[in-house]
Amino acid sequence: MTAHGTDRPLPLRVDRTSPVPLYFQLAQQLEAAVEEGRLAPGTLLGNEIDLAARLGLSRPTVRQAIQSLVDKGLMVRRRGVGTQVVHRRVRRPLELSSLYDDLEAAGQRPTTRVLRVATEPAGAEAAAALGVAEGSEVHLVERLRDAHGEPMALLRNHLPPGLLPLRTDELEATGLYRLMRAAGITLHSARQSVGARAATPEEARVLDEEPGAPLLTMERITYDTTGRVVEFGSHVYRATRYSFEFQLLVRP
Repeated sequence: MTAHGTDRPLPLRVDRTSPVPLYFQLAQQLEAAVEEGRLAPGTLLGNEIDLAARLGLSRPTVRQAIQSLVDKGLMVRRRGVGTQVVHRRVRRPLELSSLYDDLEAAGQRPTTRVLRVATEPAGAEAAAALGVAEGSEVHLVERLRDAHGEPMALLRNHLPPGLLPLRTDELEATGLYRLMRAAGITLHSARQSVGARAATPEEARVLDEEPGAPLLTMERITYDTTGRVVEFGSHVYRATRYSFEFQLLVRP
């Protein structure tokens, strides 16, 4: 196991006098190496026995440390290959930006598969969010957002009719907010809620997860500078690949 871009072994050590469990000490160092890019995506961890001997740890201790990172989605065990580092979890700041832009900024090379573009009667939730009568026609766009060839999020967006052209090739080439800006729509603000729930069988199939796996959820109602609602987004994200970041300020 070497640091990214060098042939030097990754510096790892454990403190046997610390009350922190040895497996957790090792897991923290490996996680930091992944997050900081010193263990690049695709890196093979090598033999658990060799790593255990190098650190003077038992093999079960090393296995427990690595399994904790597999559980977090930072590593994956591949039959016939070994344990491999995967791409770092995307941390998304809570601001008015698109997932496409955030993935690009994180160097994640986003791609999009359009699953559905349709006009349909607005259900109660979409109608209330868009400020239209229930049953009136609205546009629905469903997309699967990938990063480095792995499913990241399932995106459902309802838009008011006549807002902008919705072409599959354009939706697969870039983000929805970029298309809005290109159409002269200036985004101003949004109301957003974040939650979590278990994946349905269909969501699990599309996102390459197990049914019942934890998913992060996000609902957003976005307004332009005139106060018009321009979208109602209802998205689900793989919890192993994605997290939201909050900045909290003390009230004066």
